Amino acid sequence: MKYITRTFLTGLVTIIPVAATFYLLVWLVVAAESVLGEALRSVFPEKLYWPGLGMAFFAVIVFLIGLLMRALVVRKLFSWGEALLYRLPIVKTVYGPLRDFFSFLAEPKMSGLQQVVSVKLGGTDMKLMGFVTRGDLTGLPGGINDADTVAVYLPFSYQIGGYMVIVPRSSVQPVDMSLEDAMRLTLTAGLSMKSNRI
Repeated sequence: MKYITRTFLTGLVTIIPVAATFYLLVWLVVAAESVLGEALRSVFPEKLYWPGLGMAFFAVIVFLIGLLMRALVVRKLFSWGEALLYRLPIVKTVYGPLRDFFSFLAEPKMSGLQQVVSVKLGGTDMKLMGFVTRGDLTGLPGGINDADTVAVYLPFSYQIGGYMVIVPRSSVQPVDMSLEDAMRLTLTAGLSMKSNRI
């Protein structure tokens, strides 16, 4: 019975990430096709419309927005609009974390994470893996702008979230690992490592 259960769980762990990825991609394609496809049907003659045109149009729009965001004027206008979003009570709670998360996925090195570190907890030998977000706390309010402290983000495993802690520099030790590998390691609670034996 244990063998059957273990084999079933192995199959489940293998198939769920693949199925979830494909489900998300299919949902994106269907959503883009249903929304933009209907709009294109009303503009294009029936003979010129073909299935998938909505998704193709969505890809073109995303690419054009990416091109526009390279222009300084557009970036300034977008920053102004984004500043307004950050002032709206409910919108900023949803928009802020989503913007930060997708910015990290698109460009981890530009997301504000500067260095992979291990943070020592008090007088114990326990360490947490984290990411320095600010090495200089100048400009922050009194009480948290000590020159001998740094801001470190400690992500949770298996969920989006974590703590931002301000710790003494003496408690932080750099780790020779890329941001992507370290994020994968922390989000999977170390299960992404090749060996988990002690």
